[in-house]
Amino acid sequence: MPARIQAMNARREAARGCLIALILMGNSAWAQKPGSHQQAAVDDITRLPATVVTATASVRDESNAPASVSVIRGATLRNQPVHDLADAVRNSVGVDLENVGLGRRGISIRGMSSEHTLMLIDGQRINTSASAIAHSDFELGWIPTEAIERIEIVRGPMSSLYGSEALGGVVNVITRSATDHWQGSFSSYATINDHSLDGNQYKTGFYLGGPLVPGKLGLNAWGEFRHREALRDTENRALAALDDQRALNGHLGLSWTPDANQRIDASLEAGNEDQKGARSSTASPFYKVENDVQRRRYSLSHSGDWHWGQSQLRLYRSTLERKAYRSDGGNASGPNTFTDTVLDGRTGFMVGSHHKLTLGAETRRESLEDPTVNRRGKQSQDHYALFAQDEMWLGRQWELVLGSRFDRHQDFGWETSPRAYLMFHANDELTFRAGAGRGFKAPSLKQLSPEFESRAAIGGRGIIRGNPDLKPETNQSYELGATLDRGRWTTSAMLFHNDVKNLIETVRQPTCFEPGRICLEYENIAKVRLQGLELSAGVDLLTNLRLDSNYTYLDAIDRSADQRLADRSRHRANATLAWAVQPQLATRLRSEYHGSQYRSATERDRPGYTLLSWYVDYELNHNLSLHGGIENLTDKRLANDDPERYDRADEGRRYFVGLSARF
Repeated sequence: MPARIQAMNARREAARGCLIALILMGNSAWAQKPGSHQQAAVDDITRLPATVVTATASVRDESNAPASVSVIRGATLRNQPVHDLADAVRNSVGVDLENVGLGRRGISIRGMSSEHTLMLIDGQRINTSASAIAHSDFELGWIPTEAIERIEIVRGPMSSLYGSEALGGVVNVITRSATDHWQGSFSSYATINDHSLDGNQYKTGFYLGGPLVPGKLGLNAWGEFRHREALRDTENRALAALDDQRALNGHLGLSWTPDANQRIDASLEAGNEDQKGARSSTASPFYKVENDVQRRRYSLSHSGDWHWGQSQLRLYRSTLERKAYRSDGGNASGPNTFTDTVLDGRTGFMVGSHHKLTLGAETRRESLEDPTVNRRGKQSQDHYALFAQDEMWLGRQWELVLGSRFDRHQDFGWETSPRAYLMFHANDELTFRAGAGRGFKAPSLKQLSPEFESRAAIGGRGIIRGNPDLKPETNQSYELGATLDRGRWTTSAMLFHNDVKNLIETVRQPTCFEPGRICLEYENIAKVRLQGLELSAGVDLLTNLRLDSNYTYLDAIDRSADQRLADRSRHRANATLAWAVQPQLATRLRSEYHGSQYRSATERDRPGYTLLSWYVDYELNHNLSLHGGIENLTDKRLANDDPERYDRADEGRRYFVGLSARF
C-alpha cells in the first residue's frame, strides 16, 4: 500500500476519537484555535500546511491537490481592512477584479467573466444575482472575516463536481466551526481617506464557538456590521463614484455529534444590505438610487465517517430579495427574488488499496420572481445531476483523478462535464501536474424566457428580449505545471489554455418593433481563447523575514472578432514582504501591479498602475492586538481622477486603524 494511503487511513482513524469530527466532505472545517496575532504572522512566514476540500470534495493537503488551488487563511485577513470577498482574494495568482459597472466589482479567474466564477460557502452554492440584475455585486459581502477559516480558490472549470456556473473557477469560503473548547474573537477597524470626498469605511465583527454539551452539542455564531460612505465624484461632488453601503449580517449554527462517527449540522444566516448613490444620465441630469437587499440561508446536513468510508447528505436553501428605487421614476429593474433549494448527497470509499471512489447526486430548483421575466412575473427550472470521481494511486509516485458530472437541464437535456488530472511526485519536493476538463454555464432564466423584456438598457433607449434558442456556454480547459518546495523557499509555475464557446452577448438587431428605440437580443456569438502563465514564489530571506510573490500573464483573444479581449490586463503581479520585527511587532509591505488593458480598435489602452500598501501589527498581550497602516501610498485614484483612462474608481490614499481581541 502506498505511503500516502497509509497516512490517509491513519488520519481517518485518529479523527474517529475526536469529540467534534472534521467534516470530510466540504461543509465545514476545524476552527483555528485561539492564538496570538504574532503567531499568525509566524505561520505566514513558515507556511504551515493547509488543507483543501474544493478540488476533490475530500480533505487533501494544499500541496497535494489535483488542481490549481490557492488558499487564503482567515487569520491573515483579520489583520488588514477587508471590505468584502473581492478585497480578500484580490492578491491571488490568476485572479483579477472585474469592473461590473457603477464602481462595483466581480471576481474574475484566468480572464473569465465574474459571472463564470461559482461562489460557495462551506461547499454550498449561493444565489447568483448577476444573472438577472445589471451591475450586481451582491454575492461578495455576506461572510465576515471573523468567521472565515480559509478561502479556497480553484482556477479552471470545476463543473465535474459543481455543475453550472463553475465555468471559470470556484471560490469556496470555509467558515470556522465549533470545537470542544470555547473560543471567540472580536475586531473593529476604520479606514479614513486622505481627501475630502468621503468614502471612509467602518467595520465591526465577532465570532463565538464552543460546546453547549461537551462531546455532543456545539454552537457557533457570528455577526458583522460594515459601512462605507459614498465616495464623491471628483468632477461633480453631488454624484457618487462609489455608493454608500450599510450591511448587517448574522449566523447561528448548531453541531450535534451523537457518536464519534456522525455529525449533524443546522444553521441559519440572515443579512441585510442597503446601497445608496447619486447618478446622472442624458435623460436625468441628477437622480438618486437605492438598493435594499436581504439574504437568507438555511442548511441542514449529516456527515458520517464509517468503517467503509464517508457519507454526506445536505438540504439547504438560499434566498436573495432585492428592491430598487429611483428618485426620477425611471426603470429600477425590480423587485427581484432569487431562491435556490438544493438536496445533495455523496459517499466516498476505498476500493482496494489504490482507488478512492466518490459518488453523488444532486437536485436543485432555481426560482426567480421578477416583473420582467414573463407575464406572470415568475419563472423556475429544475436541475438534476449525478457525478462520480476516482482518485487513483499508481505506484508510489503517480496519482490520477478521473471524474465526470452528468447534469440534466429541463431545457437542454443532459450535459456532461468530464475532468482528468495527473500528478507525478518526482520526490518529496518536486511535483508535476497536468489536467484537462470541461465546464458549462446554462443561460439564465431571463435569457431563456421568450417573454422577458427589459427597457433599462442603453440609458433607457434599448429594449432587451430573451431567446429560448440559446445554448449553454462551454469551456474546454488544459493546464500543465510544476511545484518545487525546498522548505525555505517554494516556487510553482502553471501554463493554462481555455477554449470558450457559445458565450452569450446582447446583439443589436437591424430593426426595432418600436420607433425611436434600439432592440437587442441575447445570442450565442462569442468565441474566446484564454491562455497564459501563472508563477508563484516564496522565500524566507531571514528567520523572521519572508517574501511572497506571484505573476500572471494572460493572452485573451476574442476569436469572433480576431482581436484582444477588452478590459483584461496581460500582466499582473503581487508581492508581500512580511517582517516579524519583535515577538510583539510585525509589519508588511504589499505591492499590486496591473498592466495596461486593451479597450477597442478606436480607443487608447488603459494604462497600467501600481498600488502600494503598508501595515503594522502590535500585540498588547495574548488577547489584544492593534493594527494600522496606509493603503494606496502613492494616492492613485484611477477613474475618480481620470474616468477617460480608467474603468475603476479607487478611494486613493487612506489610513487604517483597527483592534482585534481573542478569548
